[in-house]
Amino acid sequence: MRHGDKINNLGRKKAHRVALLQNLASQLITHKRIVTTLAKAKALRTYVEPLITKTKKNGSALEISHNHRLVFAELQDKTAVKELFTVVGPKVAGRPGGYTRIIKLGIRPGDNAEKAMIELVDFNEIYGRTIEKAAEPAKKTRRGRAPKKAEAAPAEAPVAETPAVEEKPAE
Repeated sequence: MRHGDKINNLGRKKAHRVALLQNLASQLITHKRIVTTLAKAKALRTYVEPLITKTKKNGSALEISHNHRLVFAELQDKTAVKELFTVVGPKVAGRPGGYTRIIKLGIRPGDNAEKAMIELVDFNEIYGRTIEKAAEPAKKTRRGRAPKKAEAAPAEAPVAETPAVEEKPAE
């Protein structure tokens, strides 16, 4: 029985699971978004978020270099560690946590496994654009509207004009 065991073993031995999470984490840091199974994405989130927290620049130079060593001991990938400290770390410095987002993608046809996309939150341009578009004025509709009168005096009440309809003579 596995009472109180909170680690998802992912059907692997410890060494295989650690190697899997190292590879997934370095690929997530390098590409900013990966597609995997939902169980692996959830396990990866608990693995990679403490590593991203260690990249925030706070403390002395000794502490920062110590954090480099700690992250490299976990990832074993120099390019991913460099990317993490030079690109990802400064971008997430103001965020208090929650650096990753998991989006469910449905099932995989071959084995019916539930797929998910895990991505770094601050590197998604689509969600960033929607925030910018909210500040823009609303688009015009295709229906015709009367233009607003800018020269109207504030004391006068707006009068609704009815378009003149030409009547055709009866034949």
